[in-house]
Amino acid sequence: MMPARGYDMTPTMYSPDGRIYQVEYAIETVKRGTLAVGVKSKDGVVMAVEEIPRKLQVSGITQKIFQVDDHIGIAAAGYIPDARVQVDDARTFSQSHKLIYDEEVEVETVAKHLADRCHQYTQYSGVRPFGVALIISGVDQRGNLIYVTDPSGTFVSYSAVAIGAGADDVNSFLEKNYKDDMSLDDASALAIAAIELKSETKEEKSIKMSRITKDNRTLQKVNDSDLEKYSKAAKEKFPKPN
Repeated sequence: MMPARGYDMTPTMYSPDGRIYQVEYAIETVKRGTLAVGVKSKDGVVMAVEEIPRKLQVSGITQKIFQVDDHIGIAAAGYIPDARVQVDDARTFSQSHKLIYDEEVEVETVAKHLADRCHQYTQYSGVRPFGVALIISGVDQRGNLIYVTDPSGTFVSYSAVAIGAGADDVNSFLEKNYKDDMSLDDASALAIAAIELKSETKEEKSIKMSRITKDNRTLQKVNDSDLEKYSKAAKEKFPKPN
């Protein structure tokens, strides 16, 4: 990255070559976070993250996967305190929508709301952009959906995607191995294979996973025994490239 030369003091200032350095710094923060992966299947959506707990940390509590509504979950990469603020915003927005319209909020509507909020933080002095990217996954009347928001306020729909450190290589891996008609179990195995591609520990114990099926439309945590099963399937079905 070229020297900012004072143009990085506020997100409201463009550099002479048309860049907003504060936003670029926030995106760089995302790239330094541990991996988060989202994979869509014909039966639902899967979110998986890598979490490396300290020795005495209670490992059963997931720090990077959040429930927004029964049918919507979020996985984060980057500065996680910023993710908590956005998740709280998404929960309030989702519940307000249900009270006003008497129906569950669509996944895209939540993604757009959070992206709009990210964009607001690039337009005012005295604030900084959110240093986190989010994978917003869910099942609604439109089907199984995955969106990604980033600090610039962009939101894009994906069939499979990775964010965080090494995301470029992992996304290339997903492009080669993803299929539109994947079962939920195969999507879970692919998500683990994608994380293990760049994992620091190479252990399934460092992976946390949740998923939402189109049958019950409820976010459910995947237990350790199932994670072990999917890890074995990942090694068989999705070998790492040489």
